[in-house]
Amino acid sequence: MHADRRTPSNTPPRWYPRSRLFPRDIPAGLSVWLLDAGSLTQRLRHICAGRFGVRVLSQRWTRPGRDEAGALRLRLDAWAWTREVQLLCDEQPWVFARTLIPARTLRGRGRRLTRLGSRPLGQVLFADPKVRRGPVEIARIVAGQRMHQRAFAGFAEPPGAIWGRRSTFWIDGRYPLLVCEIFLPALPVSPTLVDRIGFLP
Repeated sequence: MHADRRTPSNTPPRWYPRSRLFPRDIPAGLSVWLLDAGSLTQRLRHICAGRFGVRVLSQRWTRPGRDEAGALRLRLDAWAWTREVQLLCDEQPWVFARTLIPARTLRGRGRRLTRLGSRPLGQVLFADPKVRRGPVEIARIVAGQRMHQRAFAGFAEPPGAIWGRRSTFWIDGRYPLLVCEIFLPALPVSPTLVDRIGFLP
């Protein structure tokens, strides 16, 4: 599971299904966040004692990385609407989130996903009964990888490795989007977190 700190930026993270991970693979306390199948937005709102918010970093058309294209069943030369945000508690970044939405998903009802502004994407997805979430995958993301660079753009002293999860959501069972959530160092991971937010991995 561990990778060298000098991993090239074009090397994508290795994403593992939950069934292939053991408790010893994940830092103590972080499994509560990584393995939960519910709405991350709802959990963060509940645990944040102050003001929860969303900071939009970028929204634009990009070409997905190789692993992202594979998850979305896209050609490597396809385009996807890409949204990157930070989820904040009292202006402190707790989570970096990257969402890729293929062009075909933006037809019809999916078009609203380009007009979220500072609203959390999770709030929209989990409120829609016609949206289904696929299996959660988990990765350890190391310094040098592009995802690590994007998650810590503007940070003075980023850590050598972080953990994240991703899953594909399906609108009407046909139109996919990929949501990746990277858990930043400021996110609470104390052993008492389970009691406070009321769920188990």
